[in-house]
Amino acid sequence: MRISVSSDMDEPVARSLVAELRSRGHEVRTHGALRPGDDPRWAACSEAAAREVAAGTSDQAIVCCWTGTGASIAANKVPGVRAALCTDAYTADGARRWNDANVLALSLRLTSEPLLKEILDAWFAAQASEDADDRENVAHVGRLDLGG
Repeated sequence: MRISVSSDMDEPVARSLVAELRSRGHEVRTHGALRPGDDPRWAACSEAAAREVAAGTSDQAIVCCWTGTGASIAANKVPGVRAALCTDAYTADGARRWNDANVLALSLRLTSEPLLKEILDAWFAAQASEDADDRENVAHVGRLDLGG
């Protein structure tokens, strides 16, 4: 899977994230502080990663900033993106399952390496729900992207 990763700071957890994704066999595209010469501001690098998901050049993205909040806000401004700020594995599972989230937002401050692995395990193990109510909610969010 091709995954775009952005971080506004070159923190150990951000580097661990990239290494963990690569060790799991994913192709990783980096943005922000993880890519020399790139714009490291959270709004800009989160947008860049999210745009790759929206364009279909990446399957998913993981966006990071100190709290994860700004990164998730910026990513969610890109039509077609459903970014979820996840601080634990249960939330990551639910975000994929019920919300069909395609962008994971992480806090550089709160995410330890063991927690990172738990979140990634849950994120990648979960599948989007086929429940009619869940699908309608995701479709409703998609209509919001179109101004409706």
